[in-house]
Order: sequence, then structure tokens, then C-alpha cells
Amino acid sequence: MSQGEDQLGLPLDGIRVADFSRLLPGPWCAQFLSDLGASVIKVEIPGTGDMSRHNPPRFGDTSVYFNSVNGGKRGMTLDMTLPEGREIAHRLIETSDVVIESFRPGVAKKLGIDYETVKHVNDRAIYCSITGFGQDGPLAHISGHDLAIQSLAGFMTLGTPDGDVPQVPGFQAADYAGAALACIGILSGLMSRGQHGKGCNIDLSMFDSLLAMCNITLTGAMAKAAGDANPSLIEAWGGNPRYANYATRDGKAVAVALLETRLWRGFCDAIGRPDLVDDDESPDERHSDHGERAVEYRAAISDYCLSKDRDELIDEMVRHGVPLCPIYTPEEAMGSEIVQARGLIEYVENPQGLRIPRIVNPLIKSGLVRKTRAPAPALGADGDAILSELGFDGADLSRFANAGIISS
Repeated sequence: MSQGEDQLGLPLDGIRVADFSRLLPGPWCAQFLSDLGASVIKVEIPGTGDMSRHNPPRFGDTSVYFNSVNGGKRGMTLDMTLPEGREIAHRLIETSDVVIESFRPGVAKKLGIDYETVKHVNDRAIYCSITGFGQDGPLAHISGHDLAIQSLAGFMTLGTPDGDVPQVPGFQAADYAGAALACIGILSGLMSRGQHGKGCNIDLSMFDSLLAMCNITLTGAMAKAAGDANPSLIEAWGGNPRYANYATRDGKAVAVALLETRLWRGFCDAIGRPDLVDDDESPDERHSDHGERAVEYRAAISDYCLSKDRDELIDEMVRHGVPLCPIYTPEEAMGSEIVQARGLIEYVENPQGLRIPRIVNPLIKSGLVRKTRAPAPALGADGDAILSELGFDGADLSRFANAGIISS
């Protein structure tokens, strides 16, 4: 069954996306739009293509990373530093509803695909520029690497002892915050165009997007800004002994999330320590450090977790209805019961004949996204077909290839 036949009536049927973005935020956003039914054309530079094509590990000759954020797209190459390459890009933009780019501020203008140029070519286009820090401001010229952005968002030090250097985060929060907000912005732009008939310009900053999701981590700073010199702070980063990670006997670990009194009572009953329950505990202690009782709580939880192997401990807590969870490795997470039960990983065959795993779009059960997603395109795989759709003939294609405008 082909990609176009797998489901009818998707939200973005008939929408074309010109995806000039690279690496993670733009490609992930464009892949999500493809899942929703859009026809996405990924445009890469000839020769090397998107830099993420070269990231390890690999599915045969394809990067796992690249494949995970570029599925469902068609691909072409185009050298937009050349005048004729820019003309081809403009013809693609003329036929597109959405244009996504993720170049540093100023680069899109040099390539002839900045918003003012695109607006002149197609004033109905929804234009989305994804950068680390936006098109203006004091850091607009800085490369938008995830680690740099997270370091400025004010949460990396939470849970880190004073004087210690924070660990490098295990999740690309800024990249995915930018990707998600870009997707929301583009969908909103399409809805607005349907009402008013005009396109729009989305200046999508990954930093802005991540900061917008830091409303909990910045509560203390916001309270101080409002005049509270010494606010009581929410404790959710390891200082609360009932909301923390603990080692188990076999060298593994579990996450303990026993904020509510009833959950804490259930745990204490399960381990035979009803003496740890404070009948007078108030709701505002839920996210506190539990003051004088913290040492006793932490010791009781730690001792009990260290007395059992991880999976044995989890089985016991499940029987008592207590929400302790194992801390999984990536391999354990992929094979976990909940991932399998929710159908979040599926296996498909890639062009090299390898059976590869893929993370399923979480909207799959809603009927809003494709039932199947085609593998990511090989570099320039669909270039001839796309150029033909744009009105170029065989002689044009040969000329473009000989001039290095497209990959030969």
C-alpha cells in the first residue's frame, strides 16, 4: 500500500510543504506535517545533503537519526547559491503552502528564500524560520545548539548541588520545543489563511519556545520578580525525598513519585512502616522537602530499595498499587510492556530491505495521521520527478546536473 493510499481525509490533504530545514527541529516539524497528510518536499544541498545524514548509528547506509525525522517526505537537491538554483526554489515555493527554513539569520536572504522574497513569490505561503534565538536580539547570531539554549533557560542547575557542574541533559528539550511550537504555529497560520486569505511570517525561536515551557521551573524567579524576596519554592528536582530516584540492590534504579498523602501511606503500609505517615500532613507539603522528616523518609526509601533487585521491587509495588517505576535504559524502554501495549514502536522495511523500528506518531489512534509513513528519502531521490512536476523537461534536468545545481 503506498503512502498516498493508506488513509483518506487527513487534515492536511492537498497541502504542500517546501522543507529547506536541516538537523532536528525543522525536519521533525515537517515530518509531523507529512503525518497529518501534507506533501513534503525536502530540499538539500548537492553532495553532502542534510548534515544529520552522517550521524551514527546507521540502518545500513542510512542514519537512524536522519530516518527518524525525515520519514514520509520526497527529496531533491538544489544549490541555491547559483541564480538558476534560486529560480527553481522560487518555482517550488510558488506551488507550496508552507515554507520551512532553519538557516542562521541572514543566510536565507543570501539564498533568495527569505520571507520578503517568498512573500513576493507567493503571498499565501505560511513561512516559518526556525533559529536558536530568533531573527533579532542580542543572540540572534549564535548557533542554535540545544545545549547552549538549555543552558540559558534557567533550569539546568535545578537539582544540582551548589558548586557542581550540571550534567549534560539526556534529552534535546530545546530542539523539540522549537519543533512542536513550529508545528503549532504553521497549523495556526494555515487556519488563519483559511479565514483571511493571507500567509504569515513565523519567527520561531527555539529559546523562546523552551522558555515558554519553563513556567514551573521559573516559579521562584517569577515570585521574586513580583516582590517576594524569599518565596517558598516548589521542590520537584530531588530535594523532596518522596519524589526522587533511588538505587536498587542489583545496581539499577527506580523513580519514586509519592507526592500525595494517600500514595505515601500506601508505600509505608507496603514496607511495614506506618510510623512514617503523618496524619496531619497538609496539601502544601506535597511539593516541599518535608523539613525535619526528610532524613527519615529518605533513609527508609533508600534502605528498602537497596534491599531488593529492581524488577522484584517493582513487582511488589505493583501488587500494592504503589507507583514506583523502573528507570529504563533506551533498549529497555523500547521493549517495555507499556510501549508494546500502546503500539508505539512498529517495524517497517527500508529501501535496503532491512527491518527497522520506528516510533509511531502518538495521534495514530485518532485517525488524524497516516497509518504508514514512507522511509526517509535517499539524497535527491525524487529530484527528477519533482522538477518535472514544476514544468522542467529532460534537457533542463541535464543542464542542471551538468552545472552542479542538482546532484547528478
